[in-house]
Amino acid sequence: MRKLSMEELNRLTVADFKNTRKFPLTLVLDNVRSLHNVGAAFRTCDAFAVEKVWLCGITGRPPQREITKTALGSTESVVWEYAPTTLEALQQLKAAGYQLVAVEQTTGSVPLPAFTVTPNQPYALVMGNEVFGVDDEVLALCDAAVEIPQFGTKHSLNVSVAAGVVLWHFIGKMTANALSETAQ
Repeated sequence: MRKLSMEELNRLTVADFKNTRKFPLTLVLDNVRSLHNVGAAFRTCDAFAVEKVWLCGITGRPPQREITKTALGSTESVVWEYAPTTLEALQQLKAAGYQLVAVEQTTGSVPLPAFTVTPNQPYALVMGNEVFGVDDEVLALCDAAVEIPQFGTKHSLNVSVAAGVVLWHFIGKMTANALSETAQ
Protein backbone atom coordinates (compact mmCIF):
# COMPACT_ATOMS: atom_id res chain seq x y z
CA MET A 1 0.00 0.00 0.00
CA ARG A 2 1.18 3.55 -0.81
CA LYS A 3 -0.28 7.02 -0.84
CA LEU A 4 -1.63 8.22 -4.16
CA SER A 5 0.28 10.95 -5.97
CA MET A 6 -1.36 14.25 -6.87
CA GLU A 7 -1.61 13.08 -10.48
CA GLU A 8 -3.32 9.86 -9.43
CA LEU A 9 -5.82 11.80 -7.32
CA ASN A 10 -6.91 13.58 -10.51
CA ARG A 11 -8.11 16.72 -8.68
CA LEU A 12 -10.13 19.33 -10.54
CA THR A 13 -8.74 22.78 -11.16
CA VAL A 14 -10.63 25.65 -9.54
CA ALA A 15 -12.04 26.59 -12.95
CA ASP A 16 -13.21 23.02 -13.62
CA PHE A 17 -14.69 22.75 -10.10
CA LYS A 18 -16.69 25.94 -10.62
CA ASN A 19 -18.22 24.37 -13.74
CA THR A 20 -19.13 21.01 -12.19
CA ARG A 21 -22.57 20.13 -10.94
CA LYS A 22 -22.97 20.75 -7.21
CA PHE A 23 -25.18 19.05 -4.67
CA PRO A 24 -28.31 21.08 -3.82
CA LEU A 25 -26.87 21.96 -0.42
CA THR A 26 -26.07 25.33 1.05
CA LEU A 27 -24.25 25.79 4.33
CA VAL A 28 -25.37 28.76 6.42
CA LEU A 29 -22.99 29.95 9.15
CA ASP A 30 -25.03 31.81 11.79
CA ASN A 31 -22.66 34.17 13.63
CA VAL A 32 -19.72 31.74 13.71
CA ARG A 33 -16.95 33.60 15.54
CA SER A 34 -13.86 31.49 14.80
CA LEU A 35 -12.14 32.28 11.53
CA HIS A 36 -10.54 28.82 11.63
CA ASN A 37 -14.04 27.27 11.74
CA VAL A 38 -15.05 29.39 8.75
CA GLY A 39 -11.99 28.23 6.80
CA ALA A 40 -12.63 24.60 7.73
CA ALA A 41 -16.25 24.94 6.60
CA PHE A 42 -15.07 26.23 3.20
CA ARG A 43 -12.68 23.31 2.82
CA THR A 44 -15.42 20.81 3.70
CA CYS A 45 -17.84 22.45 1.26
CA ASP A 46 -15.24 22.14 -1.49
CA ALA A 47 -14.68 18.46 -0.66
CA PHE A 48 -18.41 17.72 -0.85
CA ALA A 49 -19.22 19.98 -3.86
CA VAL A 50 -21.65 22.12 -1.89
CA GLU A 51 -23.19 24.84 -4.02
CA LYS A 52 -22.75 27.79 -1.66
CA VAL A 53 -21.79 29.03 1.79
CA TRP A 54 -23.67 31.89 3.43
CA LEU A 55 -21.64 33.89 5.94
CA CYS A 56 -24.02 35.72 8.27
CA GLY A 57 -23.75 38.35 10.97
CA ILE A 58 -20.37 38.35 12.74
CA THR A 59 -19.10 35.40 10.70
CA GLY A 60 -15.76 36.36 9.16
CA ARG A 61 -15.36 36.74 5.41
CA PRO A 62 -12.43 36.11 3.11
CA PRO A 63 -9.82 37.31 2.64
CA GLN A 64 -8.55 36.93 6.19
CA ARG A 65 -5.34 35.12 7.09
CA GLU A 66 -6.94 32.65 9.54
CA ILE A 67 -9.69 31.71 7.05
CA THR A 68 -7.24 31.37 4.16
CA LYS A 69 -4.81 29.27 6.21
CA THR A 70 -7.48 26.69 7.08
CA ALA A 71 -9.41 26.84 3.80
CA LEU A 72 -6.35 25.91 1.68
CA GLY A 73 -7.64 27.74 -1.39
CA SER A 74 -11.28 26.67 -1.13
CA THR A 75 -12.43 30.27 -0.68
CA GLU A 76 -11.60 30.56 -4.38
CA SER A 77 -13.55 27.45 -5.44
CA VAL A 78 -16.66 27.61 -3.24
CA VAL A 79 -19.26 30.26 -3.98
CA TRP A 80 -20.07 32.35 -0.92
CA GLU A 81 -22.26 35.27 -0.01
CA TYR A 82 -22.52 37.53 3.01
CA ALA A 83 -25.76 38.57 4.72
CA PRO A 84 -25.87 41.05 7.60
CA THR A 85 -28.29 38.73 9.40
CA THR A 86 -28.99 35.02 9.15
CA LEU A 87 -32.72 35.79 8.87
CA GLU A 88 -32.08 37.71 5.63
CA ALA A 89 -30.19 34.78 4.12
CA LEU A 90 -32.82 32.25 5.21
CA GLN A 91 -35.68 34.33 3.84
CA GLN A 92 -33.96 34.36 0.45
CA LEU A 93 -33.31 30.63 0.61
CA LYS A 94 -36.87 29.82 1.70
CA ALA A 95 -38.25 31.93 -1.17
CA ALA A 96 -36.01 29.95 -3.55
CA GLY A 97 -37.50 26.64 -2.34
CA TYR A 98 -34.85 25.44 0.10
CA GLN A 99 -35.80 23.39 3.12
CA LEU A 100 -34.16 25.09 6.10
CA VAL A 101 -32.59 22.61 8.52
CA ALA A 102 -30.96 23.78 11.75
CA VAL A 103 -28.20 21.63 13.19
CA GLU A 104 -29.16 22.05 16.81
CA GLN A 105 -30.38 20.21 19.88
CA THR A 106 -34.02 21.25 20.28
CA THR A 107 -37.25 19.85 21.71
CA GLY A 108 -38.25 18.84 18.19
CA SER A 109 -34.92 17.83 16.69
CA VAL A 110 -34.57 14.56 14.83
CA PRO A 111 -31.49 12.36 15.22
CA LEU A 112 -29.46 12.84 12.04
CA PRO A 113 -29.66 9.17 10.94
CA ALA A 114 -33.49 9.30 11.17
CA PHE A 115 -33.85 12.45 9.04
CA THR A 116 -35.34 11.72 5.61
CA VAL A 117 -33.52 13.47 2.77
CA THR A 118 -35.94 14.04 -0.10
CA PRO A 119 -34.48 13.52 -3.60
CA ASN A 120 -34.02 16.73 -5.61
CA GLN A 121 -34.97 18.92 -2.62
CA PRO A 122 -32.49 21.73 -2.01
CA TYR A 123 -31.43 22.08 1.63
CA ALA A 124 -29.90 24.92 3.61
CA LEU A 125 -28.08 23.56 6.65
CA VAL A 126 -27.77 26.14 9.43
CA MET A 127 -24.78 25.92 11.75
CA GLY A 128 -24.80 28.10 14.87
CA ASN A 129 -22.42 30.13 16.97
CA GLU A 130 -19.83 28.14 18.91
CA VAL A 131 -21.18 29.27 22.30
CA PHE A 132 -24.86 30.06 21.76
CA GLY A 133 -25.79 27.71 18.91
CA VAL A 134 -28.42 28.60 16.31
CA ASP A 135 -30.20 31.82 17.27
CA ASP A 136 -33.81 31.38 18.53
CA GLU A 137 -35.23 33.68 15.82
CA VAL A 138 -33.39 31.65 13.20
CA LEU A 139 -34.69 28.38 14.68
CA ALA A 140 -38.26 29.70 14.40
CA LEU A 141 -37.80 30.12 10.64
CA CYS A 142 -36.35 26.63 10.09
CA ASP A 143 -38.46 23.76 8.75
CA ALA A 144 -36.64 21.13 10.79
CA ALA A 145 -33.79 20.57 13.21
CA VAL A 146 -31.38 17.66 13.26
CA GLU A 147 -28.91 16.65 15.94
CA ILE A 148 -25.90 14.42 15.77
CA PRO A 149 -26.17 11.53 18.25
CA GLN A 150 -23.33 11.71 20.77
CA PHE A 151 -22.38 9.18 23.41
CA GLY A 152 -19.68 10.83 25.52
CA THR A 153 -19.70 13.41 28.28
CA LYS A 154 -19.83 16.42 25.94
CA HIS A 155 -23.05 17.58 24.37
CA SER A 156 -21.67 19.31 21.32
CA LEU A 157 -19.11 19.09 18.55
CA ASN A 158 -16.96 21.83 17.09
CA VAL A 159 -19.06 23.66 14.49
CA SER A 160 -16.76 22.77 11.60
CA VAL A 161 -16.68 19.10 12.65
CA ALA A 162 -20.48 19.07 12.96
CA ALA A 163 -20.76 20.61 9.49
CA GLY A 164 -18.60 17.80 8.07
CA VAL A 165 -20.70 15.10 9.74
CA VAL A 166 -24.01 16.58 8.59
CA LEU A 167 -22.82 17.29 5.05
CA TRP A 168 -21.45 13.75 4.78
CA HIS A 169 -24.83 12.35 5.87
CA PHE A 170 -26.80 14.49 3.39
CA ILE A 171 -24.40 13.71 0.51
CA GLY A 172 -24.61 10.00 1.32
CA LYS A 173 -28.41 10.09 1.25
CA MET A 174 -28.48 12.17 -1.94
CA THR A 175 -26.08 9.88 -3.79
CA ALA A 176 -27.92 6.77 -2.56
CA ASN A 177 -31.19 8.28 -3.76
CA ALA A 178 -29.65 9.14 -7.14
CA LEU A 179 -28.21 5.62 -7.50
CA SER A 180 -31.54 3.98 -6.64
CA GLU A 181 -33.36 6.26 -9.13
CA THR A 182 -30.82 5.31 -11.85
CA ALA A 183 -31.33 1.60 -11.15
CA GLN A 184 -35.10 1.83 -11.62
